[in-house]
Amino acid sequence: MSHTALTPVFVGLRTSLHILFVALTVLVVVRALVESNPYTVAVVVLAVVLLATYGFGGYLARHAMSSGASAQSATAYVWALVLSAEWLVLVWLSPDAAYLVFPLFFLYLHLLPRGWRTLAVLGSTLLAIAALGLHSEWTVGGVVGPLVGAGVAIVIGLGYKSLAAEAAERELLVKQLLETRDQLAQTERESGVLAERARLAREIHDTVAQGLSSIQMLLHAAERADPDAAGLEHVRLARETAAANLADTRNFIRELAPAALVDQGIGAALRRLADTQWQSPEREVRVRVADALDLPMPVQTALLRIAQGAMANVVQHSEATQATISIERDRSHVRLTIADNGRGFDPAVVEDASARGFSDSFGLTATRERVEQLDGALTVESQAGEGTTVMVDLTVAPRAVAGSAADATESEERA
Repeated sequence: MSHTALTPVFVGLRTSLHILFVALTVLVVVRALVESNPYTVAVVVLAVVLLATYGFGGYLARHAMSSGASAQSATAYVWALVLSAEWLVLVWLSPDAAYLVFPLFFLYLHLLPRGWRTLAVLGSTLLAIAALGLHSEWTVGGVVGPLVGAGVAIVIGLGYKSLAAEAAERELLVKQLLETRDQLAQTERESGVLAERARLAREIHDTVAQGLSSIQMLLHAAERADPDAAGLEHVRLARETAAANLADTRNFIRELAPAALVDQGIGAALRRLADTQWQSPEREVRVRVADALDLPMPVQTALLRIAQGAMANVVQHSEATQATISIERDRSHVRLTIADNGRGFDPAVVEDASARGFSDSFGLTATRERVEQLDGALTVESQAGEGTTVMVDLTVAPRAVAGSAADATESEERA
């Protein structure tokens, strides 16, 4: 058995059983020697054989269990049968051996199949009562004692089985918890990496890329202002160098951003997720996002992650048959909307329970924290039976728009 919190209990019970068996066997030998039993030599020899059988069989059974075999195996059955046969012969030679039936009770309950356990206990009890009555005289103690011992053994055996089953369940639960902890740790590491990559992409876009774009615009303006000025070639070379560095910077941003967004854009990425993960025979998911939607890569990354989190709640909890994802933008704002016709909920109650640790549904809180990190606004409209609408409003920095305009101007000039 694997080590659990109840392992000391099981070890103590098994050790006590072994000590009881050895002590009773020694008692049989001592009484045979003291009372000059006519079968003294046979009793001593058979007692030694019984102890050897008990020890060797226990070793084999324990080795089989450590190898993954069940306690109820052919080896265990043979061991119980041989012990029983030796005990019967010993009881025939010495009535004191009848008391060995008590540790044998536990052996039967542990080794034999379910249907045979009680029968073996009852049968051995009757044999012990008969041995005590035939060898000496019939007494109330000689009858009631083995019966009470059998009843106590059955109750303790059932308790042992219950403890063993509970220990196995706890071991499985602990194993699952450890696996879940490892998965959560891995997920957190991956989420941290993605968040850091997105942050770096955003910072590079908002600082280096915008600075290089502004340098291009200024140098281009200087070229136009005085086409015949001295050193114009140096100005043109500086502008071209800035353009090359801007292209390299945007390559870095694309490498830091999710590949699906770089290759397809957020509209195509959302449609692919809808077709492969969110759509089902019971649920229709519509994506209303223009393929030519112009958004900075960090904003696209954030909206994609928020949409994934919201749709995970729709799939797992809403029981919705329809869901719609849409993204709209103007010059300086963008809005992501996820609406479904599911069972709905009370957003205030869910967020309060999650914040106080009374609920494991932290998706809404996590989404709100992500939106707040982007200086955006999250609105959740939902009622029981009325579906849910999640709206995320983000501000697209004016300098990002200006940077896009500068890029367009530069492209026109190069054309």
